[in-house]
Amino acid sequence: MANHNELGKKGEQMAVDFLIANGFQIIERNYRFDKAELDIIAKKGNTLAAVEVKTRSSKDFGNPQDFLKPKQIQRLVKAINEYVVENELNVEVRFDIIAISKDVHGFNIEHIPNAFYHF
Repeated sequence: MANHNELGKKGEQMAVDFLIANGFQIIERNYRFDKAELDIIAKKGNTLAAVEVKTRSSKDFGNPQDFLKPKQIQRLVKAINEYVVENELNVEVRFDIIAISKDVHGFNIEHIPNAFYHF
């Protein structure tokens, strides 16, 4: 497996551990619909969080969260809508980003709730 794939998998597991430690229940991982993949679907209270995990080996080229493009956001919105409809859920939905970057001291995790809106 390529190094970036290994880093991505490690980042997703770190994000899951972070969410659990902060009171979230993990509902799904790597949910696919059409051309989209939701990294993590988590629930806390009556809120369903569609969590996109962005992991980078450094911030040399920008913050991890800056790598989420409008077309990807559009696909994520369609995917979570399908998930909610398919499972007949009555919940609030929000889109979070967990940005993970590596530095000389280890990994930094930044949770960005309501990172974007689905208008």
